[in-house]
Amino acid sequence: MIAERGLVPLEVRTISERLVEIVREMILSGAISSDEPIRQDSLAAQLNVSKIPLREALVRLEQDGLVRSQANRGYVVRMLSAEEAEEVYALRLKLEPDAVAEACLKATENDQKAAKLALARLDAAASSKQPDVGALNRAFHLALVRPCGKQLTTDLVLRLHVMADRYVCKHLEPQGRHIRAEAEHQEILKAWLKRDADKARALVREHLEHTLLDLRKEIGAANDAEAPAPDRRRKQAPRKAAPAAAGAAVKRKAGGRKQGRR
Repeated sequence: MIAERGLVPLEVRTISERLVEIVREMILSGAISSDEPIRQDSLAAQLNVSKIPLREALVRLEQDGLVRSQANRGYVVRMLSAEEAEEVYALRLKLEPDAVAEACLKATENDQKAAKLALARLDAAASSKQPDVGALNRAFHLALVRPCGKQLTTDLVLRLHVMADRYVCKHLEPQGRHIRAEAEHQEILKAWLKRDADKARALVREHLEHTLLDLRKEIGAANDAEAPAPDRRRKQAPRKAAPAAAGAAVKRKAGGRKQGRR
């Protein structure tokens, strides 16, 4: 009896973890829009699951910073913001360069093969603009960090990458942007494979700074484009009324002069 009870939460938890991955990729690919509430009934039916594990997955995604709960609306995908991008990349800059430098000195032959394979998959997806480019970018960067052997650091970098995935996709939107990113990744991997810790650290820092600089421009431009246009009619109304008022005043003065002459 106890064993049977123990199996139920284990099964639900496994489904929830799988749903976290599925819904995360739906968000990153744009299949779930950021301007509409996530309708749990229809999404659960679409994924052929019950609402309980889906709700648990959404709670986890809220902890990861991808969705937020709103009163009377349920969960919605969080909008991209310049402030969040600045914070995420500032934290990555503090953790990732040193972790990559340390990892390249400890990496085994299998670790190096995994990093090469991760970059090959990322380049292929970026060239053809596949929706999983954010996840593959994350996999490549984590392949450079994981051999450092520091679990807490790796977990923190992973969480930051999950929050950065949508920004990575945004960064790669302009035509040809992936070519520069590929070149930077190749240089990072080359230094990492040679166990040149100082160069790997510097290249990762430079790569992250380039990405953040591009995001500042792109998100700023997007915010400017979405800003409501000023209502010119309200500004013009007082100017139209002024001449009429002035004309009435002139007529009153003229009438007063005529009466005085009489």
